[in-house]
Amino acid sequence: MVLKNKEERFIFTSESVTEGHPDKVCDQISDAILDELIRQDPNSRSGCETLVTTGLVVVAGEIRTKGYVDVQKVVRNTIREIGYNDHSYGFHWEDCGVVVAIDEQSPDIAQGVDSGKGKFKAQGAGDQGLMFGYATDETPEYMPLPIIMAHKMARKLAQVRKSGKLPYLRPDGKTEVAIEYVDGKPKHLNTVVVATQHDEQVSLKRIERDILKTVIRPVAGKYMNKKTKVFVNATGKFVKGGPPADAGLTGRKIIVDTYGGHGSHGGGCFSGKDPSKVDRSASYMARYIAKNVVAAGLAKKCEVQLAYVIGFANPISVMVDTKGTGQVSNKQLVQVIRKHFNLTPAGIIKHLKLKRPIYKKTAAYGHFGRNDSDFTWEKTDKVKALRTYLKTNKN
Repeated sequence: MVLKNKEERFIFTSESVTEGHPDKVCDQISDAILDELIRQDPNSRSGCETLVTTGLVVVAGEIRTKGYVDVQKVVRNTIREIGYNDHSYGFHWEDCGVVVAIDEQSPDIAQGVDSGKGKFKAQGAGDQGLMFGYATDETPEYMPLPIIMAHKMARKLAQVRKSGKLPYLRPDGKTEVAIEYVDGKPKHLNTVVVATQHDEQVSLKRIERDILKTVIRPVAGKYMNKKTKVFVNATGKFVKGGPPADAGLTGRKIIVDTYGGHGSHGGGCFSGKDPSKVDRSASYMARYIAKNVVAAGLAKKCEVQLAYVIGFANPISVMVDTKGTGQVSNKQLVQVIRKHFNLTPAGIIKHLKLKRPIYKKTAAYGHFGRNDSDFTWEKTDKVKALRTYLKTNKN
């Protein structure tokens, strides 16, 4: 007797955080400083880290630039734009302390990154490391559904707060989305979690009702049904939030920044780093490659790894894994990638136009899967070239 194959079911969960979350405050400050540096000097170098806690912001790192940045002003403007503009929140853009401890980039690193100055003539990678990019055809954004839905709910929290639709909301917040998959395809919103900071006077019942109506249902759409479990402010209260409730650091939300736990992650964060740092630029390129592979119909899922050594231009390895969904071999995809994508730091920076002040807006709600013309790594302009090459070079 042959047993009928049962449907394969599993639940995958991803989370996001709002722009007022302490770690995201730090990411946005670091990237706001980077934007101002690049605005004045496109060749600026930055490794800028931020820490926030009760009443205090600390900015540290290494910078090289021909411009000048009023760090205090950038920090305060960023905090104000996020929404920490009420003294009752316990953190305010006007009266928080700002400590700046910035040094010059190490000349030993600089000579390996500056073209013609290091051991090798070409511009080398700003550090060693391994970077990943990922794409899947399960959503129009070529992103996993759990992280896209979590980001949209987090962004919606900010929208209803800033528009005054839910005036009792405060800047800090988190979302969590658990999607049930059947035979590898997303079918059902199993659980949704929203934690949102709020004024003390508002009742939990009102918050639950309003968040369900204005945040959860509009985003969840067809994936939500009567079986979906909903948790809103599950502790019962979220008045104290932001830096007074939890210290924040740049680069502490790397899975939120990428694919929500799908695919792999090399370990390096993005924010505060100029594009000579392959932690950022090569991760953008790996996403660009993976998305074009999937958009070309060459695979339903694609993960790309690029690895570099400091001071050397070409990647020491290129890896493709289509998770068993490829229309051609992974080896063939590596060949076409090397043919059609310039993987040197200089080539990545030029092709993706990364010497622009575009980074602050990447620092909240994910670096990938967003419809924004400045996010050049989200373009699918290599689809035709990939298809043509593989059609004419079949083994």
